[in-house]
Amino acid sequence: MWNTSRWRSAALSALFLLGLGTSAEAAEPVKVKVFVGAMFEIGKNTGDRAGEFQNWYERYWQSSAPITVKGALNPVHCNADGVCGAVLGMGKVSSSASMQAILLNPQLDLSQAYFIISGVAGTPPSRGTIAEVNWATWLVDYDLGHRWAPEEGKPGEPTFMPRKGYESVRLFQLNPALVSWAMKLTGDTPLKDSDSARAYRQRYPQDAARRAPFVGTGTHMTGDTFFHGPGMSEQAQYIAKLYGADDYVITEMEAAAITLVIKRTLGSDRVMSLRGAVNFDQGNPKETTLEHLDPKPGETAGGFAETVENVALVGARMTDHIVSHWDQWQAGVPALPAQ
Repeated sequence: MWNTSRWRSAALSALFLLGLGTSAEAAEPVKVKVFVGAMFEIGKNTGDRAGEFQNWYERYWQSSAPITVKGALNPVHCNADGVCGAVLGMGKVSSSASMQAILLNPQLDLSQAYFIISGVAGTPPSRGTIAEVNWATWLVDYDLGHRWAPEEGKPGEPTFMPRKGYESVRLFQLNPALVSWAMKLTGDTPLKDSDSARAYRQRYPQDAARRAPFVGTGTHMTGDTFFHGPGMSEQAQYIAKLYGADDYVITEMEAAAITLVIKRTLGSDRVMSLRGAVNFDQGNPKETTLEHLDPKPGETAGGFAETVENVALVGARMTDHIVSHWDQWQAGVPALPAQ
């Protein structure tokens, strides 16, 4: 005799399984083409003073629904074109922890994504200027090594020595072909400037410091220590040259750590670091390092709003090109067209 309750149970189980299948299909992961990682936002993502994320958000994610990622500091936002982004947090630990959580989240398929690590930074006045935008050729970890006080060594000699065992995690050369593409597509981007930034640059005697904003390349130095002053700047350049990297031109706090996480998960051939300079890494000849670190009201460098806008303007050119030519970029960085 047919057991009605058993039949009903079997039918309900089948319907439940069918429902799971439908749900699974509806929950396909977002196929990410470009992921933008910023480090901080000042307030809201839109409508107030912009930090590192707001200009990106207003361009790509105004109508997006946030995706909560366990372990990440903030939600991820994605648009229909496969451009996603998030505020990862400041410093090596916070930013890389967020990036790891996002990479491992099943809601996102980042297997073919290009990454733009985006934010503000400092620059030495001998090589950069306020409101410039810079693509990294190399990323160097500033912290991994031995240091001692200057008075404990020989006068005039470096106070840093590399520590063995960190060779694979302290230096990253970013894909030269990708850097070349970035400069080809963005090198002539018209950049914003301000009267306050122009006036501030004149405090410095170096020709590079007095330049108008430009798009350039060079080594980005990642350090949790907000190092400052001509001596520390010289040490950063010393480390860059010690490791065989290009000239140190940008000081920041996250990119090497984020790149290490991406490299271990997906490789680093699709990683870009993009920074805008909002301060010099030292004072002008008429002020001490401490005076420059703790300026009087009205004595800070101008151009912050213009710089964060410049970063997004430059980065968007790269992003939009990749997305609109996805058939060429999906499998990897295409060959540059012949000159």
